Amino acid sequence: MNIMKKHIVVLTGAGVSQESGINTFRDADGLWEGHDVQEVATPEGFAKNPNLVQTFYNQRRAQLHTVEPNEAHKALVRLEDKFEVSIITQNVDDLHERAGSSTVLHLHGELRKVRSTHYQELIYDWDKDLISGDLCERGYQLRPHIVWFGEAVPMLEKAVEVTSTADMVIIIGTSMQVYPAASLVGFAPTGTPIYYVDPKPTLNHALQVANNVEIIQEKAGKGVNDLVEKLLV
Repeated sequence: MNIMKKHIVVLTGAGVSQESGINTFRDADGLWEGHDVQEVATPEGFAKNPNLVQTFYNQRRAQLHTVEPNEAHKALVRLEDKFEVSIITQNVDDLHERAGSSTVLHLHGELRKVRSTHYQELIYDWDKDLISGDLCERGYQLRPHIVWFGEAVPMLEKAVEVTSTADMVIIIGTSMQVYPAASLVGFAPTGTPIYYVDPKPTLNHALQVANNVEIIQEKAGKGVNDLVEKLLV
């Protein structure tokens, strides 16, 4: 007899990857690796100086080869022994996949992919540098497959659908202030248990009105390990 596994939806942000050595602009006074986000993370920045933007993401992509999944990434994989686990991440790295998680949805795009500047559906795996003159199959310049500020979040609808089926939600390493990602927890069924792992947790409106939130005020590695041990008992 098959017993349906409970569904855990995990929402992850920069705090999960930080212990692997990947930083974000929010950790550095509005700069991302020394760059103004308006220059490297907006459509206007790309239109103004595509070479700068391509170089920036080439460097971020190359950095992925120097880092490894940490204890938080690995602990989440262990949850799959007992639960159905869906990870919805704001991160553009591939550390969840490399750790072994089987279902990962990237809200903000992926560093190891590029897409056509004209046909958004033309997306390609990409591990080398991207330069001007790299074209899609229909002859248009390729760009990083990243959701920049001011752009729609194409995977949001799917993320809402996934969250609405949660039996439990785990939030890890995110300020819960970046919308629309921060709104996702509000789509979980009423009364769904919520665990929030972060050394400096910030309760947005959805979390403030919920009476079922347990805060684990730890960095991702320790906090997630402790929580997974508890859930696997």
